[in-house]
Amino acid sequence: MRESRHIGLLAAAIFSLALPLTALAQDESPTEANEQQQVSEGRLPLQSLRNFADVFNQIRQSYVEEVDDETLLENAIRGMLSGLDPHSDYLDEESFADLQSHTTGEFGGLGIEVGQENGFVKVVAPIDDTPAQKAGIQPGDLIIQIDNKPVKGLSLQEAVTLMRGPKGSKVTLTILRSGTNAPFEVELKRDIITVASVRSELLEPGYGYIRISQFQNRTGTDLRKELAKLKARAEPLEGLVLDLRNNPGGLLQASVQVVDLFMDEGLIVYTEGRLPNAYSRFMAGQREPADTTPMVVLINGGSASASEIVAGALQDHRRAVIMGTQSFGKGSVQTVLPLSENSAIKLTTARYYTPSGRSIQAQGIVPDIYVERAKVETLQAGKQVTEADLAGHLGRDDGEESSGVTRFAKERSNSLAAEDNQLYEALNLLKGLHFMNKAKAALQDAPMAAE
Repeated sequence: MRESRHIGLLAAAIFSLALPLTALAQDESPTEANEQQQVSEGRLPLQSLRNFADVFNQIRQSYVEEVDDETLLENAIRGMLSGLDPHSDYLDEESFADLQSHTTGEFGGLGIEVGQENGFVKVVAPIDDTPAQKAGIQPGDLIIQIDNKPVKGLSLQEAVTLMRGPKGSKVTLTILRSGTNAPFEVELKRDIITVASVRSELLEPGYGYIRISQFQNRTGTDLRKELAKLKARAEPLEGLVLDLRNNPGGLLQASVQVVDLFMDEGLIVYTEGRLPNAYSRFMAGQREPADTTPMVVLINGGSASASEIVAGALQDHRRAVIMGTQSFGKGSVQTVLPLSENSAIKLTTARYYTPSGRSIQAQGIVPDIYVERAKVETLQAGKQVTEADLAGHLGRDDGEESSGVTRFAKERSNSLAAEDNQLYEALNLLKGLHFMNKAKAALQDAPMAAE
């Protein structure tokens, strides 16, 4: 109630301001040059303020339906922020709560990270094991209708609100996808989205896989635990794939903690903005020695923000090979500034830079090895005939017959190539690096030949 009274008083102040501004305009109309001078001196442009008051009054009196002052002023704030860039926004009570729940890893909805493009909702990335991911929603998809309601003209927050709802309720999205001839519909059932930030598995003996789906409060701690599980196995860990594909980002501090796990020292990321407190430098500083396992980091067009910080830092310090496709390119810092207990603004205040000084914004991270996601099929049909299959073939001089690659290993390799060719290429690269390092070590340890 107190907030509503304050907004009403603010509206009254705007109208009282309009009268002297009108009188000033009659007596001494400020020129465009004067307006520019006022702005440069930090003063508000009077003509623009008068225009705002006039528009506010016209809407208040003439709009086809009555709109309360609080709604008009909230819309004005929202409009100011949305006109800056795609990531600045006004957070009402619901969206402020949603933002806070994202950092803890539990929220209601479909499990889609979205942005805005040409008035439509653009999918940045579906979150793992959510209704969106299970329904086949892909990065780059444009959502043009929600339950047959066009999203053109809606703010991003309004569109997100339409996609949210009680667990078990259904929503139909109309999708426009590159490479398809016409839009198509996808029906999804809403659910409580609980995001497991980090998971791991063993690809093959000695080669581990860690997936980070989003950067949350516990991501650094969870990554350390999953890495310890992989290293506790009987076989030594010879290589690691860190999968950041379709990871939309999250907390800056979480990304710093991830990089810090793999680096003993050095700059991780720095930010620059207009205000002194927008200048920050984040350094690696391990209490324990950094993990040195050879590593490939997978990225794609759905890897954004904190994911790009990790990939950029590890690339600049040559700590990992970056593989995949170019990342999203969200290199801006958003600061949440509370207005009250239930509302805030999310304002872009700085840009991210990698340790070498590269701006991530609108550029992204270019992988060291470019590998598109593709469908892979085995061309060879049937069993391959070898020398050992020929009647009367010579035996080995040691009297043994080699079975070569086991059927299980071959089938597993073909399966991985068919399911995820980028991960397959990352694993092959790690194997190659391991064998090259072994060969190099053997040469260094070999006794010098006598001349």
